[in-house]
Formats: sequence, C-alpha cells, structure tokens
Amino acid sequence: MQTAPPKRHPDHTSVAVLMGGWSAEREVSLSSGEACSMALKNIGYNVTPIDAQRNLASVLLDLQPDVAFNALHGKWGEDGTVQGVLETLQIPYTHSGVLASALAMHKQSSKELFAAMGIPVAEGKVVEIERAASTHPMPLPYVVKPVAEGSSVGVHIVDNGSNAPPEDLLKQRDLYGPKVMVERFVPGRELTCAVVGDVALGVIDIVPQVGFYDYKAKYAPGGSEHVLPADIPQDVYRKVQQYSLGAHQALGCRGVTRADFRYDDTPGSDGELILLEINTQPGMTGTSLVPELAQHAGHSFEELVDWMIQDASSDR
Repeated sequence: MQTAPPKRHPDHTSVAVLMGGWSAEREVSLSSGEACSMALKNIGYNVTPIDAQRNLASVLLDLQPDVAFNALHGKWGEDGTVQGVLETLQIPYTHSGVLASALAMHKQSSKELFAAMGIPVAEGKVVEIERAASTHPMPLPYVVKPVAEGSSVGVHIVDNGSNAPPEDLLKQRDLYGPKVMVERFVPGRELTCAVVGDVALGVIDIVPQVGFYDYKAKYAPGGSEHVLPADIPQDVYRKVQQYSLGAHQALGCRGVTRADFRYDDTPGSDGELILLEINTQPGMTGTSLVPELAQHAGHSFEELVDWMIQDASSDR
C-alpha cells in the first residue's frame, strides 16, 4: 500500500458509501457498506451511507460528495454500470472503472483475456440455460454458474455421481438469464489473493466447513477456515501472487481486487493451478478475505479504507 502524503484530509472530505442495491448480493453489500462506513467515521471522514436505488444519480447530485466509496456487489454495482453513473457525474470513486468492471464481471470475456496473457483457466463454454438443464453439456464433473454474478451465487457442482443436470436452473432464470457458463471442475484447494494498487498480498487457503466454498461458506460465521499464509509449496504461492497481479493488470483494474484459484494437490495430480475469477468489488465484511489479507500485511482495516479513499478518482 502507498505511503505518500494524503491528498484528502478526513476533516475536509465528504464520503458517500454506496451499498445495498438490488442484486443477489444485496445483503452482503449492506454488511460491507456498514463496516466501511464505521471505519471511515472512525478515521474522521464525513460519511453518508446510501442504500443505492435507481434514483442514485439524483441523490448524489443533491449530496455532492467529494468521494464515492463503492461497497456495492453484484450486477449494477460491480459490472461497470454504477461506475458509468459516477463518471458522468464526475465524482471520484473507489475500485475499478467502467471497462475493467464490465470485463471482470463477464466471466467468459475475462477468461479469454486471462488465457491470452498466459494465466491458466479451466476449459469452459457458455450454453443456453435450457440445454444446461436438460443434458450434460460437458463430461462430468463440471461446474454451472451464472455468466455475470459474484460471491458464488448460483454455483452448482455437477459431480461424477450426478445422473442428471441441475433441472432447478430453470426455476432461477432471473438469476442466470438466458445462458449459463459451464466449466471443467478442478478438485483440490480454494486459494485467494488480494491486490492493492500494484502489490499482491498474501495467499489464503480457504477450507469450507459446509461442502464447498459457496455463498454460505463465504459469509456465514464459521462457514470456512482461513489458513494464512497458505500451507502450499513456495513456487505455487508465488504463482498465485503473480497471476493475481497479472489478472488485475490485464483487465486494467484499479484499487483493490481479489483473485480466486483452484489448486489440485490431490493424490496423483500434477499440481494444476487455475484462476477462477477476479473480483473487482471484493467483500469488506467481518468475515471477508481482503481485510484479513491486509491485516496480515500489517495494515489495519481503517488504513485499508483510508488508502482506498486516497486512491479514488474519476476516469478510472
């Protein structure tokens, strides 16, 4: 994290913390926003929490904040849409800009860029939701996920014992849309690494306590155990950091991101490491990974959010 003198003094800086919204990750966003609001208030910023709705532009025009702290997750808040609103209003904001946010949120587009950069990804494809619900679109085991969602929302693992694909996909069309992504399932460990500015932090080995690292494991207290630093070979540890920074830079991300990986260390495997996705609006709750990684690097939660305010800008 940068140590340059602050360009924004808390006593003279008003911050609008955007949270909530209407995506599938609304509740997590509210938790992130509340935690960040409290930390910013503790530092001394003039903070206004905003449960972002479709009238956000007019709310911000009336408020005229110096900075918008984007604590939104999921569609609209993480896919470049609200970033476009903030660019139009010329309000400096945190995290990535319009293009990087849109690319990161669309899993197929980001995977193609990662592969072009030499970052390993799992083979996959986008198929019509009807096809995914009626036949196995690729050999077992595989994963079905929304093309553009985060926080493991709507992720299904179709394992070797599955006689049929997940038919309940059709009951969740509002979540998935007309198409879904299917990709080869990679067994082994779930690893994650955060990038702050141009620095890759440590690597966490996530051990879910409820099957796999789904939405519940991410956000429920006790849903997962975090091993930091991850007990993995040093060359793998360095590759995770290298790929995290490479993915961040490949998409043109700004501020803070988090990259998620699978590392296959099962008996007889060749130690395959693949990048699952990059999160441009990682969680900032009490159980979130980025604050834990920052703490391990010697930076308090208050120092982290303060850095994000100092880093905020428009034209990102």
